[in-house]
Amino acid sequence: MPFLNRIQRWAEERPHDTAVVVEGKRLDWLTLRDAAAAAVAGSAGVTVLAEANSVDFAIRFAAGVAGERQCAVLDPAWPALLREEIHQRLRVSKQPPAVSGEDPLADGSPDSTFLIGLTSGTTSVPKAFTRSRRSWQQSFDASIEFFGLRQDDVTLAPGPLAASLNLYALAECLYAGSEFQTLEHFDVGDVHAAIAHDGVTRLVLVPTMLRLLSERGLTGCVDASGVRTIICAGSKLDARTLEAARRWAPHATIFEYYGASELSFVSGTGLPAGELPDAGGTGIGHPFPGVEVRILDDAGAPLADGAAGNICVRSPMVSNGYLWGDDGEALRSFDGWYTVGDQGYLADGELHILGRRADMILTSGKNVYPHEVELALASVPGVAAAVAAGMPDDLRGQRVVAGVLPSHGGITATQLRAGLENILSRDKRPLQYFALTELPTTDRGKVSRNMFLEWIGSQDQRARHLGH
Repeated sequence: MPFLNRIQRWAEERPHDTAVVVEGKRLDWLTLRDAAAAAVAGSAGVTVLAEANSVDFAIRFAAGVAGERQCAVLDPAWPALLREEIHQRLRVSKQPPAVSGEDPLADGSPDSTFLIGLTSGTTSVPKAFTRSRRSWQQSFDASIEFFGLRQDDVTLAPGPLAASLNLYALAECLYAGSEFQTLEHFDVGDVHAAIAHDGVTRLVLVPTMLRLLSERGLTGCVDASGVRTIICAGSKLDARTLEAARRWAPHATIFEYYGASELSFVSGTGLPAGELPDAGGTGIGHPFPGVEVRILDDAGAPLADGAAGNICVRSPMVSNGYLWGDDGEALRSFDGWYTVGDQGYLADGELHILGRRADMILTSGKNVYPHEVELALASVPGVAAAVAAGMPDDLRGQRVVAGVLPSHGGITATQLRAGLENILSRDKRPLQYFALTELPTTDRGKVSRNMFLEWIGSQDQRARHLGH
C-alpha cells in the first residue's frame, strides 16, 4: 500500500496495457514497474520532486515511496529561494532508512509516512503535513466507490501534478489499474484533442478549467459525448459552468466535492446526465463513505441543524498532522473531530459550504462569505463568473465588492442588483461592482480574491468600475 503492490499486479496481469500518458508519451504497466524498480536504488529517504508533468515524474514518484521512503512534491513555479528553503528543511528532518530487499517496489508498513504534502504558497514557506500509506489506501477505496472509477476508464487530469488534486488522480488510477493522462501544460486545444482522439472518459480538474473547456468546446463543436465522468474540486460549481458542461458533455455525471489536503474527502454529490442543477445553492452533498461530519463551534460544542460553524470530520483518511508550520489553528481537533477552519452547516444531512473563516467579510456586524455571494452572482443571467471580497470601510468595517465576467456584451450594476433580489439577502449584496475582462486566477486555475482587490487598488484595466 498505497499503490506499488497494485502496479506490480497490473504489470503481471496486463503488462502491455497503457498506464500513464503525458503529452503523447506512453508508459505501459510493465515499463512503469521496471523503470520505477530500477530508480529505487538512487532514491533517498526523502525524495523531493519539483518538476513539470512528465512520464519521468510518475516513475520517480513511484520509486520515491518504495519501502519506507517518503516523497515531497513541490510546485516548480515557486521561486527558487522558496524551493531551496523547503529542500533545506527536509534535509534536516529525520529521514527514514532506505529499506531494500529482494523486492525493490515493496510497499512500506500501512501506518508509515509516505507523502509530505505542502500547502500552496508563493512567498512564505508552506506548511508541511504528512500522510500515511493506510490513509491514502482508504481514500482510494472511498473515491473509487463514490466516483465509480473503472479499469476501462481513461482519466485526463490536465493540471500540474504538483497540485494535490492531480497527484491524487495519478495515484488513484495506478491503484485501480486505470489509464491516466495529463499534459505538460494546460492548453484548451490540447485537452480537446485528447478528448476527441484518445478515448478520454473521465476528467479531473478545477472549475475554471471546466468552464473554458466547455464553452470553447461548444463553440468549436468538440465532441465530448464519450466523457462519462467529470470531477471538479477547488470550489463549488457555479450555474453557468454547470450548464455549459452539461451541454458539452451530455452523458457525463458531474461530481463536485468538498475536501482538504489535510482531511482528504469529506462530502460530495454527483449530478447525473439530464438532471437540473441547483442554481446558486451552497450544498455540496453528503459525506463520503467512511466519513462522519459535524458542525461544531469554536469550543467544540455541536451546533443545531442549519447553524453555521466549523466543518469537522471524523475519518480514517485524515492526515497525521504537520511536519512544520503548525500554528495550532490550521488543523484543529475537538476530541477526534478535525477541522481546517472551513465554515458551513448541515441541513437534512447535506453539507453546505460557506467558505474559509479567513475569507469571511465582517460588514456592519454581519458575517458574509464571499463564496455564497459568488454562487448567487453566477446564477444571474449575463454573468459568466464572479468573484467577491471585502474592502476596508470606515462606516461598516468592510464592504462587499464584486467583480463579474460578463457572458456576452456588457452588464450594468442595476441588472446585477435586480438579479440578486430574490436569491441573496440584502445585507450580503455587494455595494460596488466591477466588470472584469478576465478572472483573477492563480497559476493553478483557482480564483484569487486578493488579486481582485489588488486590481481595484491599482485601478487595473482588467477591473472596470460599474457605476450606479
